[in-house]
Parts: sequence; C-alpha cells; structure tokens
Amino acid sequence: MLRAASRISSIARKTPKNIGLRAFPTTPCQSILLQAPIVQLQRHARFQSTSAEIKQVDRDLDPSDHRYIGKAQSLFMTHPYSPGSVFMLPHGTRIVHKLQEFLRSEYNKFGYQEVMTPLLYKKALWETSGHWQNYMDDMYMVHGGQKGNEMDEEGLFGLKPMNCPGHCLIFDSTPKSYRDLPIRLADFSPLHRNEASGALSGLTRVRRFHQDDAHIFCTKDQILPEISSCLKFVEQVYTAFQFPQYDFTLSTRPKEGYIGSLEEWESAESALQSALDATGKSWTIKNGDGAFYGPKIDIMIRDSAGRSHQTATIQLDFQLPHRFNLRYSDENDNIQTPVIVHRAILGSIERMMAILIEHTGGKWPFWLSPRQGIVIPVATQFMDYAQEAAKILGGKESNMPHYYVDADTSPRDRLNKMIRRAQLDQYNYIFVVGQKELDEQTVNVRTRKGQVLGTMSLDKVRAMFAKDNDNKQ
Repeated sequence: MLRAASRISSIARKTPKNIGLRAFPTTPCQSILLQAPIVQLQRHARFQSTSAEIKQVDRDLDPSDHRYIGKAQSLFMTHPYSPGSVFMLPHGTRIVHKLQEFLRSEYNKFGYQEVMTPLLYKKALWETSGHWQNYMDDMYMVHGGQKGNEMDEEGLFGLKPMNCPGHCLIFDSTPKSYRDLPIRLADFSPLHRNEASGALSGLTRVRRFHQDDAHIFCTKDQILPEISSCLKFVEQVYTAFQFPQYDFTLSTRPKEGYIGSLEEWESAESALQSALDATGKSWTIKNGDGAFYGPKIDIMIRDSAGRSHQTATIQLDFQLPHRFNLRYSDENDNIQTPVIVHRAILGSIERMMAILIEHTGGKWPFWLSPRQGIVIPVATQFMDYAQEAAKILGGKESNMPHYYVDADTSPRDRLNKMIRRAQLDQYNYIFVVGQKELDEQTVNVRTRKGQVLGTMSLDKVRAMFAKDNDNKQ
C-alpha cells in the first residue's frame, strides 16, 4: 500500500484524467481492477464502455476536477455494478471520518445526541410522513425474500431517502414534557435517492450518500433561538473550512403539492425570516422553492475559485409532528404539538468532500489530510528506523492521538527525487532520517511547500501535529 501511495503522482500522469473504471479502455473480455501497488488488467467479468464515452469524459475533466484528484490520490472509485454509489477507498475514508469526528465534537458543544436508525421501513411509515404521496418516484422500494409476493403491499418496504420519519418514531417512543425540549437528534446513517442515471456524477450527484442530518424537536417559543444556534453552527464549521464567503437563501411555500395550512406556512416563514435578520447578514428569497412540508434556509458557499455550491439546509416543519401525532405536555399539563427543525450543516458528506477536494486542489490542510507525514530513509540500512519513527509519530500506542504517517519503503532513488515525489503526493510533512537522526532519535523536517524546519525530536513533531490539528491548520 505504501508503495502505491508513493507512486500516486506517476500513476496519475500515466492514467487518463478520470475517476471511475470507464476511464480505461477495455477489450470485449477485459475489465479493470485497481489493486495496490500497481494498476492491473484482469480477464474476467466485462462491462460495457465505448471509446466515444471514454474520450468525452476525458475531454470534460481537468486536473482541478474532484474526480481527477480523487483518482490521483486514491480517495474513491465507482463501479457499474452499483451506479451512483461511491466506494470510499482507505484514504478517502480517512477524510470522511475526520469530517464526522469534527462534527461530533461540535455536537457536544451544541447539545446534540447521536442516534442510529434503520434503513428500511414499511410502506405505512412513508404514507404517514407524506413521502409516499409526494416523493415515491425518488425512492427505492424493496420486497423481502426470493418468494415474496410482489402484489402483497404488506411486504413492501422503502429504503429511506431521509431520516426525519425515523427520528419522529424515536421522539414518540416515550412521553415527553416541556422540560425535555429541545431534543436534538443527529444521524450519519446512509440515505438512498433514485437519481436519474444521466445525472450521476462523481461525488456530487449520487444515489447513496450520507448527511450530517439532525432534527430538533422544540416548542414554538424555542424556534428563534434554535434556528439562530443552527446558523452559528454553520458559521463555526465553514470558518474551519476557510470558505471565503457564504450566502443565505430563504425558500418559501411551493405553489402546489404542499401539506398543511396557509397559516402554519406563514408562521414558519416568519420565524425563519426573523432568525436570518438576527444574523445581521443579507439574504435573498426564492419564492415557491420550499419543500412540500415546510420553508427552508439554504446556505450557498463560495470556494477558492469563486464557484457557488448549495450545502447546508435549515428547515422548519409544522407538518410532520401532526402527521406522526407527536405530543408533549406543557407547564400546565396541557398536550401540545412540537415543532421540528430539520438541519444539515455539510449537507451530503460526499458532495461536501467533492467541494473540499476542489477548494483545496487536493492540498489538504493537516487536520483533514489522509497523508499527514512520511518518513524517508536516506539509505536502506535506515529503513528500520524510518518504520519505527513512523509508528511513533503516527501514535502507535492506543492512548495516543493518531496521525497518518507512512514510511517510504520503496526501492531507493535519489533523495531529492523521493522528497519531490512525497510533495507531489501531498504529504503535509516529510521527515528524512539517516545516521545522525538514528543516533539522536530525531527526524529532519520539511513541509510540502519545501520549507526546511530542521532537526526535531519525535516528541516535538507530535506536539507540532497536535497544534496543527487543534488549530485546523
């Protein structure tokens, strides 16, 4: 694996500028397998691909495209056997985990509780939520068992396209008092939506994805502070990602297909407007662009290239609590219906990862990087020390913070060439070791940009790692 990692740059230059297996030409009996440390052709199952399609995809991509960078850095892949569902490779999975860990740390600050919910629900649930009537064409339906009766609707299940109905079931599982509210439930479980095959693209348009999804169950009096808290959450996360600008848009009631009364819609839209006004930032309205169950705030970010992307969503919902008959008792022991705030800060994690890939150009900040450091021995006799130093810097003990540090065990080459290769592979730090470093139990440190930091002890390097990680550098 390390050998493959150290050759990413050279492989990327030799392979077509495409993510996905159709980037490679195939004969009628060939398919492609990506297997470390080299790209191999294996003759077995075949999938269709035309030379015209290959050439068109190649023309459409450039080195700044997230699909090109994703292939060069071995972050993810796709396959015709599961169209629209991404295979996250080890280095890509590292980034996803970093994003989730970051959000989990913020959940603690903002009072969220994480839950895990089922993927499959009976048709009756989707009828209750309104998705069956309003969203069925975008859902996947499943019959259980090989001998299941396709006409038996009792055995018909739907793969969830969103988490809100499941979270309603959790809320309804025990009696609630006003003292329990607000209740904030967060969920990372996968979602499935039946996107048209022609619309599928890399990480930005997929059929299976993950959201940093959360639902807040609150009283009407808590709406404004909860929406304001969500907007503050957005600000903290996007500041860490160093997005230069983001804009707010309020999407209002659609002209048709909505559920609930006009009075409830007007009340919901008024609450969102008040929260946006309280930020002191400008915002715009998209009339008729809300979901069928409530108005929403969409956040549009600007990346380093000035491109706009829709990411976070904050949605107020008076309808779903009524459909699920959700209740709580107020301070006078009267039964009331809570309000739901649907909230996603990143939106689709896959889509956010694509944005971050292109925003950074694959030059990941240390705290998100899948390749944080590499130890390069100047000669073969120092390879054992390089491997030991990599283990220590990476945090070999279970009670130590873990970092992604490799040791370069590839065949020896000129030192300058090996350092350059590590820089092209986007390792944040490069550590060179020889006799002096072995004797002193140190490493010679330089950065991806070529800055030489000199000799450091392993403890000092780990302290530098911790500082970069904590400061989101």
